[in-house]
Amino acid sequence: MKRARSRPPSKGSTRGRPRSDAVEQAILEGVMNLLEDGVPLGDLSVERIARTAGVGKAAIYRRWSDKEDLFVDVIRVAESAIPALPGTSMRDDLVVLLESLRQRSMVGRLSAILHNAHAQTRSSPKIWAAYHAGVITPRRELGLAILRRGRTNGELRTDVDLELAVEMFVGPLLIRSFAGPDPDLPDGLAEQIVDTVLHGLRPVNSASA
Repeated sequence: MKRARSRPPSKGSTRGRPRSDAVEQAILEGVMNLLEDGVPLGDLSVERIARTAGVGKAAIYRRWSDKEDLFVDVIRVAESAIPALPGTSMRDDLVVLLESLRQRSMVGRLSAILHNAHAQTRSSPKIWAAYHAGVITPRRELGLAILRRGRTNGELRTDVDLELAVEMFVGPLLIRSFAGPDPDLPDGLAEQIVDTVLHGLRPVNSASA
């Protein structure tokens, strides 16, 4: 007796059990909790993630082909929203942008993700590319947009290199964020950085304003 042939899966169908949003969220949350507790990404095993999330290893393997893909989704889910800008002035917009970065660096899991993504710069280009595209680029573009408006409005010298200027504003926060486990990011730091940098970037006739 011939065995009946199994039908190939139809387009759009998925193998295995249906995806469960609750299970997926538990796994992502488990990874974030482990990173926040100081476990390096390189030391995370599927067994440990499954144990922390309260799921079986198969639940992880069904959703992600490897830890890189899993961490890329962690970056996507954990990332905070880009702030809404007041639009009242270049200075005010820059302060809001930098304050959002300061607050972000003080959130344990986001800081842990930043450190782990940076640690994977060479060993995992996929992870760094995902972090760069999802976290760094949108904020960099927002900073450039603020400076372009400032230049158009006469709040910024026309000869300023905008790419370099963005790095001058963000650089101090990044340096302090990587300085140690307890970064020195006091209240008022965003205003201090913005006012210090703008002192040298404003047009001459408004430098003393």
